[in-house]
Amino acid sequence: MGQPDQFAKRTFAEETERITAGAARWQDPPEIRLEKVQCDGFLLIRRPDRLEHLPAPWSEARVHDEVIIELKLAGDHVDRIAAERALLRRQARQVQRAEEQGPSWMGEEPIWMVAAHLPVWLAQTRNPVRFAPGCYRVEPLGHLFLWIAANELPLRDDLVPFLVARSGQALDEFARWVAPRRSPRWLLSMLRYLAMSTSVRRELLWEFEKTEDPEILARDQEILEVLLSARPQIKARLVEEGRLEGRLTEARSALRRVLRQRRLELSPENEARIETCSDLATIERWLDQAVTAASISEALQ
Repeated sequence: MGQPDQFAKRTFAEETERITAGAARWQDPPEIRLEKVQCDGFLLIRRPDRLEHLPAPWSEARVHDEVIIELKLAGDHVDRIAAERALLRRQARQVQRAEEQGPSWMGEEPIWMVAAHLPVWLAQTRNPVRFAPGCYRVEPLGHLFLWIAANELPLRDDLVPFLVARSGQALDEFARWVAPRRSPRWLLSMLRYLAMSTSVRRELLWEFEKTEDPEILARDQEILEVLLSARPQIKARLVEEGRLEGRLTEARSALRRVLRQRRLELSPENEARIETCSDLATIERWLDQAVTAASISEALQ
């Protein structure tokens, strides 16, 4: 299991008891025989009456004492084989419970699959019934097999454990919404493990814990130094980028100096063009042309 999956499971474990006011709690599952048949986790229902006021799918858990959770994050398979394997794990857990509790146990083990979207193949072959935003009962198991499409769920604090399974633009939207609602530790884990767009990740990092406090700034500097020492390849890239930027700055200055000496005045537009150009070969070509050019347009062509 990868780190994004671990992050999603940890979010379920930390959030479930708070959201449900103790009505349900997450439990890591025991390993089931048959070599290794192990689901992602369980919801253990302790106070079903407290779930009634919560939005779906939480409210659906009140008629059960345990619910299997299968998490499918961005990049995970959600094809028929993945679903059949999840149903196999459900059946194995049902056998295990029957063995543990004896013939008197006549229960049925429910399973909730949490993914970004409802797969096309499932919609076409299993007749899922939508009973709430993002929540589907999948036939023939119906009430026992729910598919939770995280991209369709509303942005609500009590649905955060399910919302981490979002993908694409819906994940970006969730990341912006949830950032001010969770702790810095959780936010950093989200930025590290969930596959949001680079622009949103940088946006949130840029806004993260802005401060002028010299003590906090000193700690940030220390953290940065530790991270760079642990990632020498990133440090080498930053050094190389710094060298390139230095050469760009020198080339821009030389170009402006030659243009001034030749009394070729830069307009604000051309000044901005020089400043924003990050291709060293282009600036060096402009510099060569500026030595003999009769106009700015000739120099910067």
